[in-house]
Amino acid sequence: MGAMNKKAMYKLSYGLFVLSTKLGDKDNGCITNTAIQVTSEPNQIAFAVNKANLTHDMLLESKVFNISILSEDASFDIFKRFGFQSGREVDKYEGYALDKDYAVAENGITYTLEGTNSYISGTVEQTVDLGSHTLFICKVTAMDVLSETPSATYEYYQNNIKPKPQDIAVGEKVGTIEKGEEGGTTVWRCLICGYEWVGEELPDDFICPLCKHPKSDFEKIVK
Repeated sequence: MGAMNKKAMYKLSYGLFVLSTKLGDKDNGCITNTAIQVTSEPNQIAFAVNKANLTHDMLLESKVFNISILSEDASFDIFKRFGFQSGREVDKYEGYALDKDYAVAENGITYTLEGTNSYISGTVEQTVDLGSHTLFICKVTAMDVLSETPSATYEYYQNNIKPKPQDIAVGEKVGTIEKGEEGGTTVWRCLICGYEWVGEELPDDFICPLCKHPKSDFEKIVK
């Protein structure tokens, strides 16, 4: 077996998107970073969605969606709204203003206006079970450009949108970092949202307070 330096995976380039759908009277959406165009004739895109997301289950049934392409104007609030809470527990559109923060496309599905440079509407043509995720292969039915602001990459999000961790003292929580009781310089970073916890050993039952992912989605870093 060859070398297995996991940091090579971080060198892949990713965009950031809000995937939205509707089932019955409920609108919902989630953050994804996997949307790509896979064919031009016919015009098709694909994206993977975690099976734990309510949007995943809704899309399997509705088969209709919009992908909002987030730009460098996107604020951290849009990631908190669509990425750090579950539609099973909250209405992600509560406090979100129609025609200001979001709009409704001709397919009846919402798309974001806030921090978005374009959106793509589509219908699900095929699905592939990938274990923790489902791959959706989809036909593009409509699309439009909203601004010329460059698209936000995952690297741009990490460097410019996500709040920066701050220096901390033992037992204190400041910003997105929490100091473990043992102190030390070992940092556990969430691979999903970037939350950092400082301490020698992350508890096995630890759940990220921002995106609710488990210990298995954290990487250990020694600073």
